[in-house]
Amino acid sequence: MRVGPLRRVLVANRGEIAARVVRACREEGLEAVVVASAVDVGGLAARMATQVVPIGPAPSSQSYLNVEALLQAALDTGCDALHPGYGYLSENAAFARRVIDAGLVWIGPPPDAIAAMGDKIAARQRMAAAGVPVVPGTLEPIRDVDEGRVWADGVGYPVLLKAAAGGGGNGMRQVQSPEDFADAFASASSEAQRSFGNGAVYIERVVLRPRHVEVQVMADAHGNVVHLFERDCSIQRRHQKVFEETPCPVLSDATRAAMTDAAVRAAKAVDYVGAGTIEFLLAEDGSFYFLEMNTRIQVEHPITEAITGVDLVRAQLRVASGAPLPWSQADIRAQGVAVECRLYAEDVVENFRPAPGPLRGYREPGGPWVRVDSGVYEGAVITRHYDPMIAKLVVWGSDRDECLARCRRALEEWHVVGVTTSIPFFLALFDDEAFKAGRYNTGWVTPERLAGMGKWTQAQLDEAAVLAAVLHVDAERSRRPPARDAAAWRRALT
Repeated sequence: MRVGPLRRVLVANRGEIAARVVRACREEGLEAVVVASAVDVGGLAARMATQVVPIGPAPSSQSYLNVEALLQAALDTGCDALHPGYGYLSENAAFARRVIDAGLVWIGPPPDAIAAMGDKIAARQRMAAAGVPVVPGTLEPIRDVDEGRVWADGVGYPVLLKAAAGGGGNGMRQVQSPEDFADAFASASSEAQRSFGNGAVYIERVVLRPRHVEVQVMADAHGNVVHLFERDCSIQRRHQKVFEETPCPVLSDATRAAMTDAAVRAAKAVDYVGAGTIEFLLAEDGSFYFLEMNTRIQVEHPITEAITGVDLVRAQLRVASGAPLPWSQADIRAQGVAVECRLYAEDVVENFRPAPGPLRGYREPGGPWVRVDSGVYEGAVITRHYDPMIAKLVVWGSDRDECLARCRRALEEWHVVGVTTSIPFFLALFDDEAFKAGRYNTGWVTPERLAGMGKWTQAQLDEAAVLAAVLHVDAERSRRPPARDAAAWRRALT
């Protein structure tokens, strides 16, 4: 595999992660070439890049998943490396091998590591052998319904049927009783076949009311592996994360030490290189179990950057060039609290129904320790062809209360016109007493909670954002010192 100083990187992705990688490349002194589908050629990442290569029509299958077109784009533009971002082909071992075989640097883990962790059953087997706790269940695919019933009886209901070849909730069914097993098995296997081309499923015991806690790891090609602490990703809809925070508000120091140690062992067990995430289920009694490994940069990586001061994407670039990690485990310290809200063009009360459309008005929040990672601008279009995420709001605070208060202020300041957004969801989340106390799990998002989120309408959000903007502009024009409370604001404006 080619290593050495990089000069030009092909960014094989779109949206905010493409823009994020372009920025990291520029800070590293590298040129960034961005591929873009027909509807993305005017996107933010394309505007920021050194060069843009049209990659095909809007459908992902004809553009961002077109392996031949991506490789040709890299070769035609003289790139010496390819960064896959997240999603799409980022965890495709065959694609990684094609990139390497083409003489390019793959900015990601070795293909063998991707393959080892991509097969969920093989990953469970490796983790068990490495002493990493796994959820009780099968270590081999279930051959048929009868065998599955025997295992389910032994594990104890309720159980989960899970696709061996993928994740994201596809091919997953919870089974409450033996009477439900046959139908659930057929449904899970069929969906797994459609989603991943592999209908194999396995059984895990259901961990009741779990939290989803993951550990960020970084490794180089010289045998060094470190962790960068954990993230709590338990607030999810349809098994997909929408809000993350670090540190996990209920994790004890002893459990954190055990979990991060297990994550490092997991990475070493597959000779990992680059940025990766070990995901765990955290039970109410404090026990934890390996769930899966994401062999790529994560959507929620910015909150780890916020508490550690480590630029994970620049670290990816340096490791890919063959450089050793510049820090040991003792050098990595965590400070404060950080949260991330994934802003989607979705109608929350309609079960997060996608609501694509043009951004007729768009202004991002600002202020101290507020970061927005986005791939949009006013006039851009959230298209039906892709995930409807608009941007990610990342906020840091010295403690959890300060962080959440700052995040609420930023959400109310965010001005989006033209599409319905998920901002009301986050404001309702921050009003929840259990959430404020840190007591929540992966089942927090329920239809009942969604139905009660009418308190914050889009009109109210627009009004709050306009007020924030007026106050900001007036303060700038008058050059008065910033007011410290509402009464001071009123005095300053009279």
